[in-house]
Amino acid sequence: MDEPRPDKVAVVEEVRGRLDAAQAAVLTEYRGLTVAELAQLRQALAVVGGDYKVYKNTLVRLAVSGGRHQALSELLTGPTAIAFVSGEVSAVAKALRDFSRNHPALTLKGGEHAEGTLSVAELLALADLPPRDVLVARLAGTLAAPLQQLAGLLQALPRNLAYGLNALLEQKGGAPDPEEAAVADTSVGEASAAEVPAREAPPAGEPPPADEAPPVGEAPPAPEAAEGGEPTS
Repeated sequence: MDEPRPDKVAVVEEVRGRLDAAQAAVLTEYRGLTVAELAQLRQALAVVGGDYKVYKNTLVRLAVSGGRHQALSELLTGPTAIAFVSGEVSAVAKALRDFSRNHPALTLKGGEHAEGTLSVAELLALADLPPRDVLVARLAGTLAAPLQQLAGLLQALPRNLAYGLNALLEQKGGAPDPEEAAVADTSVGEASAAEVPAREAPPAGEPPPADEAPPVGEAPPAPEAAEGGEPTS
């Protein structure tokens, strides 16, 4: 068996390397497109992060044989071109779909991305998605709406609380006048003082309570003498 020519080996290595580096790859059949139309398609894809290249099926089969891109070999029928995706898969799918509407000779076959293969139906579904920035803006708006509602509720809490307190005061006859409240506090204080009983003096002959010490400078009373004339100790 003859060894493959160096130029063919270089193409096989190029296809394998580009498939490994791409975010995704979309295979198409371009039979019937003119050179000018292919140039127009390449330009449209380059704007959205796609690079459109035409290869021989035999060389692409060698590039994907036995590797993680093996599933693409089933799509290698008829003249095949590969759109290598370095941006958003949905943007490249949309560009291919829009171009095929005006140029029916362009046919989508399928493709692959990091998570597996892509069918034609999946590519068309991706083509209908809005751009990433629009999706991010919609997601941000969806997340912000509950936060705005929560902020409105928190802002309304003090106001509603004030309304509730005011209604309760009106139901109870209104808030008291400050001067009347001060007079009421003074009356309560005097009544409390009058109710405190005066300390009673201890009966005669009993020592004063322990907390009543003799005045400063006076000696404590001497103990009484017991019978016999001697003081008791």
